[in-house]
Amino acid sequence: MRLLHTSDWHLGRTLHGVDLTAHQQAFLDHLVEVVRDERVDAVLVAGDVYDRAIPPVESVAQLSDALRRIAEHAAVVVTPGNHDSAIRLGFGADLMRDRVRVLARVEDLHRPVVLPADGHDVLVYGLPYLDPDAARHALTDPDADAPLPRSHAAVLGAAMGRVRADLAERSAAAAAQGRGAPRSVVLAHAFVVGGAASESERDIRVGGVDHAPAAVFDGVDYVALGHLHGPQRVGDGTGPTVLRYSGSPLAYSFSEARHAKSSVLVDLGPSGAPATTLVPAPVPRRLTDLTGPLEDLLGAAGEPHLDDWVRVTATDAHRPADLYRRVRARFPHALVVQHQPPARAAAPRVAEVTAARDPLEVAAEFVQHVSGARPTDAEAAVLRRAYEQVVAAERSA
Repeated sequence: MRLLHTSDWHLGRTLHGVDLTAHQQAFLDHLVEVVRDERVDAVLVAGDVYDRAIPPVESVAQLSDALRRIAEHAAVVVTPGNHDSAIRLGFGADLMRDRVRVLARVEDLHRPVVLPADGHDVLVYGLPYLDPDAARHALTDPDADAPLPRSHAAVLGAAMGRVRADLAERSAAAAAQGRGAPRSVVLAHAFVVGGAASESERDIRVGGVDHAPAAVFDGVDYVALGHLHGPQRVGDGTGPTVLRYSGSPLAYSFSEARHAKSSVLVDLGPSGAPATTLVPAPVPRRLTDLTGPLEDLLGAAGEPHLDDWVRVTATDAHRPADLYRRVRARFPHALVVQHQPPARAAAPRVAEVTAARDPLEVAAEFVQHVSGARPTDAEAAVLRRAYEQVVAAERSA
């Protein structure tokens, strides 16, 4: 059976204020062509379909059209990520029993979509994004004395325990019927140890920890991961379980400028390890960092990048006159224009705050800057609770 793994579409997202709808549409058109030309049996979308819980109307229409077109050629299985609202994305899921399946309910994560193949079935389990604060209660065994620990590893472990139990039952039933053992696929939206992050993923930290070990997924054939935007395989590669992030279809920050965006073709036979092939995604417009003296950038150094989205950093000793106007005249798609003289890099200063930095470390540095000392353990705990409350409020918005 041939599967196509993709994730992190983030429909409705902008890049430094630029509307990406047309660029996202180019990827969706490409995806339909790949499904048709490669004779894909099922498309797996591992979360963050939308960029926010309440997406723009245009993004809803864009998703509806994409699912309709893909379903003309293959089955589609979708799970929500931390950017999506599981309830909104899963609306009408009970009515989608044919070609499009949205697996959004924590209570049903052990009930797979069954894809029949020659002599065996392929079972596709969908784990919606499992926020520990909510999922640890839903996934706690009714006979347990206390709820699960407040961590991503705990809730993912409990979810995979239910998946493995269902898989064992179905494997035993298949053997009793003289059929081949089913192959198993899990869609999961999570930060797995070993994955390389970028600046554009939303922090999912809970209890100071935002990741789970790869071993939590042991026992299945392929894990279609979502959340990290760089395409990559995780784990040591020695076990039978293949874990891979497909990555996002577009670069959503300059930290992703060097990513080779793609989706993953997964060939899953009746036995043996899944075979994976990366399918390059279209690049409607490149992202490029340009750094150096302004006259150099406006000259030959910038010539190859006139049609790129660029972040221009002028390193002249003094701020050039009309910096923004001159850059925009040369680079019509400039998104960031900044001046950073060499002396600034050498001068002692507080580390630059970017989306890639740990927000709790930034807060700790501020406390040290003001008070002259790092936060105590009690103060660090207060900072962590405050940060997690803000993140939780954003998720429920």
